[in-house]
Amino acid sequence: MGMDNTSPDAPDAPVTAGDSGTPVAARPLTRALLEIDAYASGLGWDGPARLFALVDTDRLRTEEPELAERLGLDEDGPGGTGTAPGVGGPSLTPIEQDELPADAPLDEFLAGIAWPDAVAGCALCVERLMLPPSAESEIPGELRREENIDALARWVAEHPERQEVRMTVGVLRDGERESALRLRTRDAETEVMTGPDLVPGLTEALAATFEG
Repeated sequence: MGMDNTSPDAPDAPVTAGDSGTPVAARPLTRALLEIDAYASGLGWDGPARLFALVDTDRLRTEEPELAERLGLDEDGPGGTGTAPGVGGPSLTPIEQDELPADAPLDEFLAGIAWPDAVAGCALCVERLMLPPSAESEIPGELRREENIDALARWVAEHPERQEVRMTVGVLRDGERESALRLRTRDAETEVMTGPDLVPGLTEALAATFEG
């Protein structure tokens, strides 16, 4: 898996933590995920899953100056100082990869990914239907088995309490993890929930792309 040249920070889609109401977060990984969430939000709902490589912004400028320039990462552009305004720590630049194949199960696709050394982490943005905790007890026992996952998805899609959610999950090589969730019914920058353990299964699948 290589690095493409499409980024939420690119000039044709400028989204930086702190812009357009996106809150400035303390950790670089959290800031990167909020940038991706804002980028996906600008494209609207009902979109495909999107995979991003996360690279150190300063390293990208040094080792790939032409790519950095195409992404608008000059010294005066987004992330030009290598840190978020008023917040210490290195900056991570999300670089969108080729579109994920629509006919491949997500877990199988992620299992086949190998990242080059220049990639510090990765992130995935995907939309899903979820049930509130109060409704999870209603799931029939037979649908909880792995072989019935398609039937479970149909059951959830027909449940009156289903919620559409956009999940943006990221991991770094050093083990750091983060997630950002946005409900379609509460579609606002100030309503995005963040936390390292919000989507543990998807986080584990992303972390596995750096193993071996």
